[in-house]
Amino acid sequence: MLTPSALRGWPLPEPTGGKDARGSVCVVGGARGTPGAAMLAGLAALRVGAGRLTLAVARSVAPHVAVAVPEAGVVGLPEDGAGSVTDAGDGLLDGELGRADVVVVGPGLDTPEGTLAVLRAVVAGTAGDVPLVLDAFALGVLRDAPDLCEAARGRAVLTPNGTEVRYLLDDDRLGDDALGDGDDALGDAAALAADRYGVVVACAGTVAAPDGRSWRSSTGYSGLGTSGSGDVLAGAVGGLLARGADAAQAACFGVEVHGTAGDRLAARVGPHGYLARELLDELPRVLVELRAR
Repeated sequence: MLTPSALRGWPLPEPTGGKDARGSVCVVGGARGTPGAAMLAGLAALRVGAGRLTLAVARSVAPHVAVAVPEAGVVGLPEDGAGSVTDAGDGLLDGELGRADVVVVGPGLDTPEGTLAVLRAVVAGTAGDVPLVLDAFALGVLRDAPDLCEAARGRAVLTPNGTEVRYLLDDDRLGDDALGDGDDALGDAAALAADRYGVVVACAGTVAAPDGRSWRSSTGYSGLGTSGSGDVLAGAVGGLLARGADAAQAACFGVEVHGTAGDRLAARVGPHGYLARELLDELPRVLVELRAR
């Protein structure tokens, strides 16, 4: 079980020095209609201690995102007539990817074709040891792209919801019916996905590593099932990776901090009805408590 006591015995790397020493996060996502997803992920990364943030979003909304998140550098990406991001190639992100300590891909992307192009550009533009956090549409395209599956192996954290983890595991031997419902079944699915893809998977409060280790959080009201909550989790994991945590530790702390933040809001606001953006202010407070002895 993930408990405060267990996590205090597994201390995170302490963020010291300037912003470069605390790690650089690049979030690639944010179609014209969903820039908030990338913004939530990026702000979560800063809230858990990352030092530098770049947001790569659809070109038409990039100026607005730059104003809304003055803490971030913002890059505009090509988009189609509907505002969906179509690519991140042609050197647009070379500088940002070259200095990124972690890249979060998926929040706010909304087409398979564009997401595939973005993921391939990210893989081509980063060193093989730079961690990736894959969320949302980035998970939806992974299963059917063998080159990306291989690129993700050993370096990625996946943060699927129940629907996404089922999609990742869908084949002739394992369909939705075999997975069942409920957190226990989704935890089993997380372990299967971790083994199959060779990555760390965080799903429904379970963290599973490809070596067979798994952890289960006891936090998190159902109110966490709200729009944008998964983006906050993905960004928090990315921020912890940027600070120097390994993939399993970043996922475990990310899941626990995200869930505990939800618990705090459930007590103060109500079990349902709090907003994903309200989780952001709770993240650094929870991390402080997990450092206390």
